[in-house]
Amino acid sequence: MPSPAPNNSTATTAASTVWFLVGHLSPSGQSGEQVHIPINSSRFSVGRRPASSLCLPFRTVSSDHAEFLSLPNKLILRELGSTNGTYVNGHRLTGERELKQDDLVQFADIALRLQRQSGAVASATLQEDVYDQALALVQFDKLMSERQVTPYYQPIVDLASNETIAYEVLGRSRLYGVETPGAMFRAAAKLNLEVQLSNMLRWEGILRSSCFETPPHLFVNTHPRELVEDGLIEAMRSVREIRPLQPLTLEIHEGAITDVKQMTEIRAALADLDIRFAFDDFGAGQARLVELVNVRPDYLKFDIALIRNIDQASTQQHQLVSSLVKMSRDIGVVPLAEGVEREEESSICRDLGFELGQGYFYGKPAPGTCF
Repeated sequence: MPSPAPNNSTATTAASTVWFLVGHLSPSGQSGEQVHIPINSSRFSVGRRPASSLCLPFRTVSSDHAEFLSLPNKLILRELGSTNGTYVNGHRLTGERELKQDDLVQFADIALRLQRQSGAVASATLQEDVYDQALALVQFDKLMSERQVTPYYQPIVDLASNETIAYEVLGRSRLYGVETPGAMFRAAAKLNLEVQLSNMLRWEGILRSSCFETPPHLFVNTHPRELVEDGLIEAMRSVREIRPLQPLTLEIHEGAITDVKQMTEIRAALADLDIRFAFDDFGAGQARLVELVNVRPDYLKFDIALIRNIDQASTQQHQLVSSLVKMSRDIGVVPLAEGVEREEESSICRDLGFELGQGYFYGKPAPGTCF
């Protein structure tokens, strides 16, 4: 394992502060133990040269890659013209920049997290394992640049016939640290790239559905930030131009639905593109009844919290869910039960008036058959 070369000079940081680089010294980030490297000199060099304060003997790292400058009460990172770049929190560095606690510093494909401790506890072992966070951001860059996502498709069934009538598109990845949508979007949030990630997941799910014998009806997701930034309808228009015959439904989370006028405009624009519209996770928070009545989506997806163990729920809960299902059907909205995992739940959902169901009982998310 590479290790920092000895350096006897004294850092000029305040006596009460010691900076550390925390992580794994390998390009893959998956080998060796986590290390805690003190920045223990006023000019702490990073590069491939053996004489570097931190020697990283990898081909992606330049001989003189970057250096840390320890000044009173601050730490500066300076880029030295490396070939593959120095990054701070995912942004390529030009010149120099002052660093802060928990910044992610990346030398080519080596990612380390910056930590600071008081002198009184500087020799103690850092307890927080920040490596996974650092690696996730490095892997996220690879995820986006190489589009390394694998769409998974979960069946949506007609409860009357038990036939699959559509699939929800769910993103997965084989990259360590960003395998699930939750991990992907946590990394994306640190870089303000949630909209770009959401758009890529939709595109990949739609384009790779060519694995099916006939173009399936796909339910595709949005991120709440897409409702506060321009471009959602333009993105869906681009999808429609590429896939003119693909049946599509766009899902918007209930919690993001606060502006009736905006939702009405989105619904009209989607209708012009022959794309249907769904409210997702209905009942997860404050039920958007006013928006539901005024906007009238094509589908209403009831949150798993209302469906889980519904066969064991009280008569009052059955009455509540039944009244919401009836209301949606009365205004022409198709009710869909999410998170159905057992036959007993499916049976009760059918009795309560649900038309569609989704969940492990009907089928787990799975990749298309051609990948």
